[in-house]
Amino acid sequence: MDTTSGSGGGATRRCFVAAVSGAGLAGALAACGGGEPSGGEEPSGGKELGPAGEIPVGGGKVFADDKVVVTQPEKGEFKAFSAVCTHAGCLVSGVKDSVITCDCHGSRFSAADGSVQEPPATKALPPVGVEVDGGRLRLT
Repeated sequence: MDTTSGSGGGATRRCFVAAVSGAGLAGALAACGGGEPSGGEEPSGGKELGPAGEIPVGGGKVFADDKVVVTQPEKGEFKAFSAVCTHAGCLVSGVKDSVITCDCHGSRFSAADGSVQEPPATKALPPVGVEVDGGRLRLT
């Protein structure tokens, strides 16, 4: 049976099967260019997160449903990063003393720029746009 002819879906099926066997479902979807976004995707902009006053200076808050961590490294300066740890894909657990922590394997990240402070992670948390609008945090 020729899987490359007919309705045109054969090559896609072959790509998907080959990718699944080597990289799992998420890898297959990425390799083949289809499917829904995975849990590691960046959050979409425009969503309101809540009051900026909930973010302590030198600390932060994890918005687990949105997969975002928002920090306030200095008074009035808000930063946001993906809350998905770059090591194994766990959600980071919190922010204290200007450090974002991931309790899954012990990775630590800077609350100021998302850079790795302590492995096993080797890549920084990707930045996410955030703004304060009328005292409320909003993804951009």
